[in-house]
Amino acid sequence: MLNPFSLAFLAALAVMFVLRLWLGQRQISHVIAHRTAVPDSFAERIELPAHQKAADYTVTRTRFGRIGLAVEVALLLALTLGGGLQALHNFWSPRLDGLSYGVALTFSVLAISAAIDLPLAYYRQFVIEEKFAFNRMTPRLFFGDLLKQAALGVAIGAPVLLAVLWMMEAMGSLWWLYVWLFWCAFNLLILSLYPTWIAPLFNKFVALDDGELKARIEALLSRCGFSSSGLFVMDGSKRSSHGNAYFTGFGKSKRIVFFDTLLGRLRPLEVEAVLAHELGHFKHRHVLKRIAVLFALSLGFLALLGQLIDARWFFTGLGVETQNTALGLLLFFLAGPVFSFLLTPLLSLLSRRDEFEADRYAADKASASDLVAALVKLYEDNAATLTPDPLHSLFFDSHPPAALRIARLQQV
Repeated sequence: MLNPFSLAFLAALAVMFVLRLWLGQRQISHVIAHRTAVPDSFAERIELPAHQKAADYTVTRTRFGRIGLAVEVALLLALTLGGGLQALHNFWSPRLDGLSYGVALTFSVLAISAAIDLPLAYYRQFVIEEKFAFNRMTPRLFFGDLLKQAALGVAIGAPVLLAVLWMMEAMGSLWWLYVWLFWCAFNLLILSLYPTWIAPLFNKFVALDDGELKARIEALLSRCGFSSSGLFVMDGSKRSSHGNAYFTGFGKSKRIVFFDTLLGRLRPLEVEAVLAHELGHFKHRHVLKRIAVLFALSLGFLALLGQLIDARWFFTGLGVETQNTALGLLLFFLAGPVFSFLLTPLLSLLSRRDEFEADRYAADKASASDLVAALVKLYEDNAATLTPDPLHSLFFDSHPPAALRIARLQQV
């Protein structure tokens, strides 16, 4: 029987579902309406066929995203008000108890979700990405990656989950604070270990060759006062033709990584400008600020769960008659994104602000014109639309629209 919390959950879910569908339709309509002509600010840099490819790619992905959204909502309702979690509890509770029950219950939900997402992920990779000539992955590599991810999930996730469930049971009314401290420490540890222990399981990393590019990068790092554990090239081309560059790691384990596809497309001056942008994130402490925001939000959410875990209406409102810590944890992480969805535009706004700051830093330490040239090539190579719907972009995009970003760089 539905209680007031059930109705609040359904209302929040309906708002999220309808809003995402509406914003997606706006994006589709806006991109199609501007498909026939390259925006004036890009007319001399990007050919019409490339612009139309980006439009078609965006529309195709957005339309397919609506299917993924419908599946996501259906699964959420099936697990909660549809009785799925209660059925899993009824299956595992006679067979296991204590921490082993909690781990089995959690991994059952994860396995069901992964199995449902598998055909969608396969279609995205081998139909959509293939259609637009981005896919370089083989089915063998695709399923090999899935097996590695599953093995890592069990090897890392099971001990973490055991620790969390144990603290929830053993640490009294302030268990949520101990879990939060453990969660923060675990995330910092993963940030440190990822570059040297986890990332190489999926990709090959080789040191950047000596030459003009390396000399320019080392000079840039010196100007910016940045030290890292190395400059590396990643074989991103074995999975996709998309290009990128990024920082990874934390503290002394920081690495600078370039996709081989990126280096094959950009001139050394343009690579330097892209790296200067990334260094801008470091200089302005954007990564640390984002970690701080993540930790602050997680503290708030865990404190809230600390209040909800003993509230029977929370469990029954989400379709579960049995009340225990493992079920409470699962219900919270299933329902939480529904209620926090409206935070999305705020987080997107903060991210876009950081991107503008990093662009200004790159213009100061390298060259605004070289960064513009690099961005245009990346927009073209990655088929990023030049004409996103303003409202959709405002809500979801972590990076500013291409036209606005380049216009600001040209004013520097």
